[in-house]
Amino acid sequence: MFKKRIWKPLLVGLGWTICLAGLVVLMSFIQVKKSEVVCKGIKVFIPGNQYFIDRQEIDRILEMSSHTLVGRRIDNINIHELENKLKVNPFIEFAKVYVDMDGTIHVEVSQRQPILRIMNRFDQDFYVDQHGLKMPLSQNFTARVLVANGFIDELFAKKVDSLHTVLAKDIFRTADFIRRDSLWDAQIAQIYINEQHEIELIPRVGNQRILLGNADSLSLKFNNLKVFYKQALPLVGWDAYKLINIKYSNQVIGVKNETLQDSLKTAAARKAKTADSLQVSMAAIKEKRDSVITSVISDEVDKPEESKPATVDKPKVEKPTTNKTDKKTSIKKQ
Repeated sequence: MFKKRIWKPLLVGLGWTICLAGLVVLMSFIQVKKSEVVCKGIKVFIPGNQYFIDRQEIDRILEMSSHTLVGRRIDNINIHELENKLKVNPFIEFAKVYVDMDGTIHVEVSQRQPILRIMNRFDQDFYVDQHGLKMPLSQNFTARVLVANGFIDELFAKKVDSLHTVLAKDIFRTADFIRRDSLWDAQIAQIYINEQHEIELIPRVGNQRILLGNADSLSLKFNNLKVFYKQALPLVGWDAYKLINIKYSNQVIGVKNETLQDSLKTAAARKAKTADSLQVSMAAIKEKRDSVITSVISDEVDKPEESKPATVDKPKVEKPTTNKTDKKTSIKKQ
């Protein structure tokens, strides 16, 4: 029993020693093999659509145009340094660089996805990505995203940075909510910050402004707006209101478009005036016609009897008869 207890741990220890020795030998073999491997090429993978970053930009960052990587031994290439070069780029969100056993360097790059473009009151212009981080504009590509402008105090330091002001964070939350809803993504064209630092929405359909206030209770506020769109606007028209106030969670307030109302009243008054003028003109024509007819009838009635031409029967004229005998007799007498 005592001998079995001694040999068992010795055998286990010997087994672990052999495994570790084999692992060391294998690692040394790999290191030797790796030191002999030469970089044969670089494969770049950019998932999704290419917007701000393309293969040419990756080549420029990795200095591939000067052929400093291809042909070099792998152990002389700093893979981590290549990753850091890529991550410094403000348009790259994630970068991974690794080498396979054949000597090919693989580069995987993920871009930032902007969802908002902010134009602050200091004439600075920048994007905000899906994580709420600021990023600069690109000279190669312009993203078609929601634009926010007006009295915005958020500054941009020309680098990737988080949002600092409460108003900027509310703008981001509002833009993120709008882009996730197909209806509002199609309807809302712009975000404007007024002098009271309240959020106003500019729709694509209709001339009214939508006063949102802040980014609290967004689901409830936009649901109230949807109900207002379905029940109120079809009855009065899309241009009947110049402002729709939804900043209160329990009500929707519509401010009528006075200019439109005045225009409608003016048009109605002009139409009524034209109709009245036409009616007066027709009445005047009728009155004049009746006056002429009455005058003619009165003249005919008041005309005296003697002045009327008498009717004389035409006398009958008988033809004289000629007697031949008498004619001869008279000649003889002469």
